[in-house]
Amino acid sequence: MKKYFNALNTSVLILFTISLFSLSSCGWKPSEEDIKKLEETKSAALSAEKTLADKKKEVKDLEAKIAAKKKDLEKLKSDKDKVMQSVETAK
Repeated sequence: MKKYFNALNTSVLILFTISLFSLSSCGWKPSEEDIKKLEETKSAALSAEKTLADKKKEVKDLEAKIAAKKKDLEKLKSDKDKVMQSVETAK
């Protein structure tokens, strides 16, 4: 039974390889319309990638601004606490 499956697997592999070579060797060439569509698609993909990169940079910049604002907020809270303590001790 094993020999049968090995032979079958080998046969299928050989047929697949032959089919692959025969399909790839056909003389199909893209039309001008196909080339134009491909170029438009490529252009759209490049534009989308650039937009994505720009948006990622924008997100990174905004996250940095948020971190800076949080740091400022913590400093102001600390200053407020110090002032409140001074007011309490002055009473």
